[in-house]
Amino acid sequence: MENNQHIVAIEIGSTKIVGAIAEKSVSGNLSVNHLEEEKLTNCVRYGCVQNVENTKNAIMRIVKKLENKIKGDITDVYVGINGRSLHSVPTEIDRNLNIAESITKQNIENLKNSAFKEPIASYEPIDIVPQTYYVDNKEQPNPVGCCGGSINIKFNRIVAKPTLKLNLKRALGALRVKKFLVTSLAMAESILTEEERTLGCMLVDMGAETTTVTIFKNGTLNYMATLPFGGRNLTRDLVNGLQNTTEDKAETVKKNIAEPLNIAATDLLIDGISSKSAINYIISRTSEIITNVNKQIEYAHLKSSDVKTIVLVGGAAKLKGLQAEFKERTQIETRMGTTPPIINILNHEINKFEHIQVFSLLDKAASIIADGSTCVTLHSFTDNVGPTITSPETSKEETKKKEQNKQPKKPGMFSRFKTALDKLMTEDEEESEE
Repeated sequence: MENNQHIVAIEIGSTKIVGAIAEKSVSGNLSVNHLEEEKLTNCVRYGCVQNVENTKNAIMRIVKKLENKIKGDITDVYVGINGRSLHSVPTEIDRNLNIAESITKQNIENLKNSAFKEPIASYEPIDIVPQTYYVDNKEQPNPVGCCGGSINIKFNRIVAKPTLKLNLKRALGALRVKKFLVTSLAMAESILTEEERTLGCMLVDMGAETTTVTIFKNGTLNYMATLPFGGRNLTRDLVNGLQNTTEDKAETVKKNIAEPLNIAATDLLIDGISSKSAINYIISRTSEIITNVNKQIEYAHLKSSDVKTIVLVGGAAKLKGLQAEFKERTQIETRMGTTPPIINILNHEINKFEHIQVFSLLDKAASIIADGSTCVTLHSFTDNVGPTITSPETSKEETKKKEQNKQPKKPGMFSRFKTALDKLMTEDEEESEE
């Protein structure tokens, strides 16, 4: 429909780029039917673009494929941001207030902008999330409307090395970025329940080369860190530990072991490789990753009991048995992430676990896009009828008919009789007046 908004999101990972288009109806419903992806090789390392030109070409191929499907031009995009240097930094701001006036939403927004712009050495601010509000040293869940002599707000700023966003912009070329969205925050809003965010939840996004840990407590972001390891570490361990094994072969072995985290599993040959030998390496590295992920709870100044749920997402989280392994080693209830329930995926072929990130970006973008704004200009088509091919005789006859239609027609018998009668009546009236 004409009034529907089209939203485009792009997620750039270490091994692939995914782009998708959603359509937001006037009633707010969000539907996704088109998704494209391009594999990457050594273009992005630890979430940061290294080869700008090859990454740009891959993005342009995705854009062109999407444009062909919707018969339009993509003009703007929302872009997910991830990477090794991405993490949260606690920030605090205090202000004295006019006790006679209540706190407004604009007051809070001004303080938020002020905190966001505070310089931090070697890093660039990406986003900022309020954590706790205090009015006259008393915690207030929502300070708007309160009166007091002072306000204190604790924020979590999301920061990263400047090259992370800079290289993303270079790789996007002429595409206009409506907004860079922190992927983990978008997923947390889309796939975590309100109860999970309130009671305490750790979202673990396991990619090829990085694992992003995001912890929520009391309904808001408490901590974020990006760890420099992921699924590719398991694969490289197999390459280094097993003889005559390429990375592609090691990846195949890893994916085809029925129980890669069960040391007691039956030993089988997979592409000439002993599954038990591979399992030893996989278990060792997986144990290290889980230990480091679990350690983030302590770094967030929380206790294990403060986190009630772990939610796993990302391509590397598809390792068979990983959910159970996390639960056993951390003693925390663990589940796999699912597609945001608010989104209607029209094409079942694209509704995959590894696409949760880009779906969450679309969901977040739909919640902030301005009324009347869109990321796509659709082509307009008119019902133009092509020239009619006719024989020379037919063309002459049609031309003659058109010329005849243009000439004034001679009056018929009835028209001539009516004209004469009108003239006679006029003469009689003129004689009567005399």
